[in-house]
Amino acid sequence: MVFLTLPHKSNNSSVITTIMAVGLLLFIFSFQALSQDKAVKNTDKTNQKLNDIQQAITQQKRALNNTKVKISDLEQQLKADDIAIGQIAKTLSTTSNNLNDTQKKLSQLSVEKQQLESEKKQQEQILAKQLRAAYSTGHHDYLKLILNQENPASVQRTITHYQYLNKARINEIEAFKETIVQLNKITTQHQAQVAQLQQLTQAQNQQKQILELSKTKQKQTLKALNSKQLNGQQKLTKLEQEEASIVALLKRMAEAARAAENLVGLSKLKRKLNWPVRGRIQHSFGTKKQGYLKWKGVFLSAPIGRQVKTVHSGTILFSDWLKGYGLVSVVDHGDGYMSLYGHNQALLKSVGDRVEAGEPIALIGQSGGQTQSGLYFEIRHAGKAMNPKLWCK
Repeated sequence: MVFLTLPHKSNNSSVITTIMAVGLLLFIFSFQALSQDKAVKNTDKTNQKLNDIQQAITQQKRALNNTKVKISDLEQQLKADDIAIGQIAKTLSTTSNNLNDTQKKLSQLSVEKQQLESEKKQQEQILAKQLRAAYSTGHHDYLKLILNQENPASVQRTITHYQYLNKARINEIEAFKETIVQLNKITTQHQAQVAQLQQLTQAQNQQKQILELSKTKQKQTLKALNSKQLNGQQKLTKLEQEEASIVALLKRMAEAARAAENLVGLSKLKRKLNWPVRGRIQHSFGTKKQGYLKWKGVFLSAPIGRQVKTVHSGTILFSDWLKGYGLVSVVDHGDGYMSLYGHNQALLKSVGDRVEAGEPIALIGQSGGQTQSGLYFEIRHAGKAMNPKLWCK
């Protein structure tokens, strides 16, 4: 294994390098504290959002229940109106049938009355003709019949016959008159019944129209309530989906927190870890760097683009560019242990990502002003730099 040493530089360069190293250390600890504080705040904020959504869901369910009660009441009212309208329609049908029957009877009575009036008129005309004939002849016919000695019996029969016919016509005319009086009486009764039935029909129709209007309004209200219920149900579904998303997020956050708690560090993994990249160590831990400064980690030479893999499971604590180190990724392994990977060409993971041992987190580069491609690698415990060779085999 080859170790390269850098030429001695001025004290100013040493001071600058020291400041950069201390700055990196402070930055990592500060960022770790901020990340933990941010995680707590994010969890609190997410829990508050979940609480707000759950309250909104409760209110929405209450509103939906109220709407359902209103819909149920309206449906019952519609049912009652339908039954009432049906009963009125049935009564109207009966009334209409009675009215038609009565009007038919009135028509029949009118025909009978016309026939009787016609027959009565004919009988009156015949009787009047006979009476006029008798009046014009006076007692001349009687005298002529009495003086006619040819057949006295025949004369008597003729007189009796005339008297019988006249009396019969008079009786028939009287009967006609009585029948017509009865017909007029029945007609009057039927006419009164027709008027009553017509009034009843009008009242029933008005009642039916009122019920139909009420039914129409109730249908419109029911339609609006159903639409409101549908919109409310859609809103409730959306809220429930949001709730499920937040619950899933909290679950992931809890799992991440448990995973972080389950990180036991690297204390039991000495000589068991793989190096983050295959390459030759150009600078070893503890060797002279500049002036009195020494390397806090190792520099592994490797071609640009080769994968950088985390030495053990953990959580990405930092993933960004840092002056003097280029693109840097820091992994928290728990129990105060962290590993640092610098001078990368690209960072493959973001802050908060959970990574497993051997998982690619970056690509080899020469960022941060390096003239040679490779990886700067550190292991720290409680902020103190440790020799990576004690852990990596």
